[in-house]
Amino acid sequence: MAILGYTSRKQFAKVYAVILAMCVTSFIVRMIKFDEFGLKLQLYILLNTLIFVPLSWEALRFVNHYLDKAFPFERNISVRIVIQILIGGVIGLLVRFIIFLFGEPYLPFKLDELFSLATWGLFPLVTVAVNLGFFTNYFIDRWKDGLVEAERLEKEKSQVQFDNLKNQLNPHFLFNALTSLNSLIFEDQKLASAFLQQLAKVYRYLLQNKDKNFVSLTTELGFIQHYVSLLETRFHGGVKINFNISPELSERAVVPVTLQILIENALKHNIVDKTKPLIIDVFTSGDYLVVSNNLQMRKTVETSNQQGLENLKSLYGFLTDKPVLIEPTADRFYVKVPLI
Repeated sequence: MAILGYTSRKQFAKVYAVILAMCVTSFIVRMIKFDEFGLKLQLYILLNTLIFVPLSWEALRFVNHYLDKAFPFERNISVRIVIQILIGGVIGLLVRFIIFLFGEPYLPFKLDELFSLATWGLFPLVTVAVNLGFFTNYFIDRWKDGLVEAERLEKEKSQVQFDNLKNQLNPHFLFNALTSLNSLIFEDQKLASAFLQQLAKVYRYLLQNKDKNFVSLTTELGFIQHYVSLLETRFHGGVKINFNISPELSERAVVPVTLQILIENALKHNIVDKTKPLIIDVFTSGDYLVVSNNLQMRKTVETSNQQGLENLKSLYGFLTDKPVLIEPTADRFYVKVPLI
């Protein structure tokens, strides 16, 4: 509310300056024309502008600030609005009374009785208009705060969903990797040792970057090479992964394990067979990192919850204005992730 008061003061200062400038200009014009009647009238208006306008504003602003602490809107909006309008009305009537009590005798003419009576309603109405400005500012600020809070909660939700996806992926991947390792130990101990080293490098990356929002594309590609090595050993030629990354984009950023999730997604939904290999292409196109694979769909996917790509889209939606694009064609499936 301190910000609101500061903003209101700045707005008032501009309006007050305009009113004051108009009064001073009119006053000078009257002096040049030597119009005694007009001179007295303009002097009267000028004095009221100099004294009562800022005093009335500060009184209303003080009431608004005081009620923010003593009776905030959150307590009871309707009662708060009524109280503030009533107090503002009293201030308006008091200002009207003082102006007419001390100012009317000095006017060079007698005010019309109907006009004088109408001012008893006019002054309180002006305070209502000022208070409506305070109310509008308050509700606009709350509306903005609500939007920010909703976006924050949605981002947290997307991050949690993405973390859950990674946590589901890792045990599944580890189970398959250990199964392959168990077979290699008896078939080829040297290959088993190399496989285990690659596996250790993959999990070192996961541990080092699991809490980071971004990593460079170079870092992600270095990790994914170890992951691809494990896949090639595990599937014995059943999957082929090709890379074509523009060097100019190597320092752009992605969310950690984005490539692992997309490659794992392709493996999960497609048949992997040595006689008919799954071919995955990873390349850059414009400001996007693209993962594409030929379609040879499985009939059933037991571990799919249909949320992986949606969670990825939601998370990137908070990190960049460019969306994650999912573009299936008749024979290929494309996922385009914006580089950050």
